[in-house]
Formats: sequence, structure tokens, C-alpha cells
Amino acid sequence: MSALSIFEDAPIGAIVAWSDGTPRPPYRHRKKLSAWQNNNSRGRLIRKEPPRTRSTYSSSAGFTLHEADFGAGGVIAIRVHRSFSVESDLQFTVEERPVPGSVRVFDRSGDNAELVHLAPHRAAAEEWLSRHGYPDAVLDEVTADEIAADVVEGRAA
Repeated sequence: MSALSIFEDAPIGAIVAWSDGTPRPPYRHRKKLSAWQNNNSRGRLIRKEPPRTRSTYSSSAGFTLHEADFGAGGVIAIRVHRSFSVESDLQFTVEERPVPGSVRVFDRSGDNAELVHLAPHRAAAEEWLSRHGYPDAVLDEVTADEIAADVVEGRAA
């Protein structure tokens, strides 16, 4: 799939993989492997951003994936997010869609909302929210219709 297809069709909360199409180098080639991993990985879709036009610049539409968390003792020190333009040359694949009935926790409402957690059900989402302190959080249940629309139109992964 193209980056544009991910932007248009993939639901927030989906696991998306990206690749430049090159084969993985052997582990002994650490620098080449590190460079390869930069263009071949996966993450959870947490935000879609429409195109923006300002007086001094313009940007195309894009999306952001949460790739990893680093920390210790239950404390996250670094969050790795990757943003892609719909014009990216990389190839994308939806590996997993959110399950109907699961609940997405967004940090706020509106166009700039970002997914901060995907819970299996509403009670788990509310419990997670009570421990993580997002005062403006919004809960959004994944519906079967949302996922079924992609399957009916032939866009299932």
C-alpha cells in the first residue's frame, strides 16, 4: 500500500509496517542493519494530519506512528514516533486492525488528537486513564462497521 492509502483507509490504532523493499542485511553488518531498520519497521497509527497551508509554508497530509518506548522500572523516558508524508516512497502494510469493541484513548478531542492507549474494552480504558492522568482525554469505541467498511471495499490487510 502507499502512504496515501494508509492515510485514507487505515483506522487509528492499526499496526502499520513500512519497508523500502531492500533485503535485510546480515547481523554482522551493524551499520548497514541500523540503516535498514530505519526504513523497515512497524508501529501503531496514532494520528492523521491533514494538509496545512500557511502564509510562509505548506505541508502535505501525513500520519504518525508510535514505534517504541524506552525506559526502565515502569517509567517511559523516551517515546519514538515516526511521521510520514502521504508522498513517501516507502511501501506500507496494515498488519493488524483494532478489534471491534476495543476502546481508543485520545489525549484530547479535535483534529490534533493523538492516540495514547488502545484498551480491549471500556472498563480497561477507564482504569488505564485513572492511572495516567490525561484530564482532557476522549474515549472512542472501535465499531464493527468501521472495520467492516475496509473489508467490503477490498482494503483488508
